[in-house]
Amino acid sequence: MDVNPWWVAIGFGGQALFSARFIIQWLASEKARRSIVPRAFWWFSLAGGMTLLAYAIHREDPVFIAGQGAGLFIYLRNLSLINRDRKTQKEKDLQEDGQHKDDVV
Repeated sequence: MDVNPWWVAIGFGGQALFSARFIIQWLASEKARRSIVPRAFWWFSLAGGMTLLAYAIHREDPVFIAGQGAGLFIYLRNLSLINRDRKTQKEKDLQEDGQHKDDVV
């Protein structure tokens, strides 16, 4: 088996990114004293998944490719939902601020 050290480094780097998401989730939950999933969890999932997908493609491993490829859609969808919720909350906050200003006048 031909082992290219650059691809091994990319594989380990992707695995480190992918694993770091659990540390991020754990620390955020400990800080909040409840179970939460911060945005950074999904960003690390995406970065690690993309890196591992590149490694899987290089290795020509169809099982690994399918697993990492499918996960990318889930990570992107979660980030999309989070961004939508943030926009909605921001609009609500702006409306409430406008109503409070009207109350003062």
